[in-house]
Amino acid sequence: MPQAYIVSALRTAGGRRGGRLAGWHPVDLAARVVDELLERGDVDPQRVDDVIVGCVSQIGEQSSNVARNIVLASRLPQTVPGVSVDRQCGSSQQAIHFAAQAVMSGSMDVVVAAGVESMSRVPMGLSQTLPEREGYGSYVSPAVQRRYGVREFSQFHGAERIARDFGFSREQLDAYSLRSHQRAAAAAAAGDFDSEIVALPVLDADGRPGEPHLRDEGVRADTSPQALAALRPLRDGGLITAGNASQICDGASAVLVANEQGLRALGARPMARIHHMSVLGGDPVTMLLVPLDATRRALQRTGLALHDIDLYEVNEAFAPVPLAWAREFDADPQRLNACGGAIALGHPLGASGARLMTTLVHALQRRGARYGLQTMCEGGGMANVTIVERL
Repeated sequence: MPQAYIVSALRTAGGRRGGRLAGWHPVDLAARVVDELLERGDVDPQRVDDVIVGCVSQIGEQSSNVARNIVLASRLPQTVPGVSVDRQCGSSQQAIHFAAQAVMSGSMDVVVAAGVESMSRVPMGLSQTLPEREGYGSYVSPAVQRRYGVREFSQFHGAERIARDFGFSREQLDAYSLRSHQRAAAAAAAGDFDSEIVALPVLDADGRPGEPHLRDEGVRADTSPQALAALRPLRDGGLITAGNASQICDGASAVLVANEQGLRALGARPMARIHHMSVLGGDPVTMLLVPLDATRRALQRTGLALHDIDLYEVNEAFAPVPLAWAREFDADPQRLNACGGAIALGHPLGASGARLMTTLVHALQRRGARYGLQTMCEGGGMANVTIVERL
């Protein structure tokens, strides 16, 4: 069977809500990343068989098959199709899986897997709240309500429950968050993100370009335990605050995936081989713990132990998630989100899966390390796991 290889991977620097990327239409934002992916790799656009894009809030500027619209806004020929994927926060990680499955099947040779989310222009939850407000009902059907006893699924409630079930204190959650900011700031200062970031101009209200956006806007190099402790919890008596949760973010990311025939056609040397990919469902109420079971199953299927993995990217949706994952596997904290995570860098929902993979493969390259593992919790109680091997 053909293998799936990551040829290149790029992302935007994260933009805060209403910040430096807010002037970009999400279609154009992602198209620029795709264009840069092709440009840096000297890829003939005619060689691309498909574009698969993860996006969570597929409404408004991100509606009507955002993937196809990204193709039309890019330098790809209009003969290249596009399809949009919603696996919640794991949408663009799933896009990578679908791309890998396509090239491994031999039905395609070169596929772009990407993700986009402009949380400034398409607010989180709009695809749910707007129809409900207009009288078009809820995504939670009567049968689902009867089965799970809830009228909605809440990640915030799931995060609170995990923190309490695992006995994490507010101080532990904030200490983890501080570390995320410190690691992200150190990585940026060392230039570790330079090779993975696409420079985009900041656009003003009239669409005129200004200075380039090169640094993740949410990283707070000067934050402190005192500053984090001063933040109010999101609910009375709770442990989760804006400081120990992922940041709302604008961003796009893209990964070029090919098989052996595709590599020959491109004349490219891959960065990594996709060693394993899987997805698992679990309790949709707690929802955020599924990465634990998914990781355990992935390790069993590959015959690897966690100590065989050099770096792990576990999405920082909320601090209790990577903390619970690390405790479950007795993970080396130095290998976990070594360049910071979504608490500092931001979580542009549909773009985060490919963003994590981009950061992971570049970090493996810098360190000369072999294996990297990526997993993330997803709305509805799911988790993807991807293991890559640096080449």
